[in-house]
Amino acid sequence: MDPTFTLLPLHIDPTSKAVSSPLPHLGPSLTTLTATHRTLLPLQGQIPPPPLPTNPKRSAQIQKMRDQGNTSLRRSTTASANEAVQLYTYGVDMALGRPGWEPAALVRDEAAALYANRAQAYMAVSMWPEGAADGATSVELKRGGNGKAWWRRGKCLAEMGRWEEARTWVKEGLEVEGNEGDLVGLNREIEIHLGK
Repeated sequence: MDPTFTLLPLHIDPTSKAVSSPLPHLGPSLTTLTATHRTLLPLQGQIPPPPLPTNPKRSAQIQKMRDQGNTSLRRSTTASANEAVQLYTYGVDMALGRPGWEPAALVRDEAAALYANRAQAYMAVSMWPEGAADGATSVELKRGGNGKAWWRRGKCLAEMGRWEEARTWVKEGLEVEGNEGDLVGLNREIEIHLGK
């Protein structure tokens, strides 16, 4: 994501509410924007607000997938770890498939937990790249309070022999999470390996 903000010279006509700009390349986009605005003006007050309550059945099903995945993962066999991956995947699909009007924070929290759990399941079957990707996705969805996901990606990177990248990732995780025990231990392990 580019953190640069570019201020564009825009002008809104006070009477017609048309948006214009002296930059010619913005003309077609601004014409479309003005036309859309004019189309929506007569509808003001006629569009019902989105429903606020979330679907409790979906939340229960997502939690059920997560719990079943956790149970499968505890069995410590390759087949059960693969089953856990499948269950977490179903949960992720259900969480990301929520209607757009449901709170985005709920979707982020559910998906972050499921991606972190699936990363652990991938680690159980030595699928390091997949585990690293899920750990990163979980952290992207929920940066703070997600020490397990930071640790899981760091561990996967270390297992793949990408020690420098693992060091950078774990140090960033320590900045966000503070002195989270697993991250501190992994950081020590990485430093010992790189110090050889």
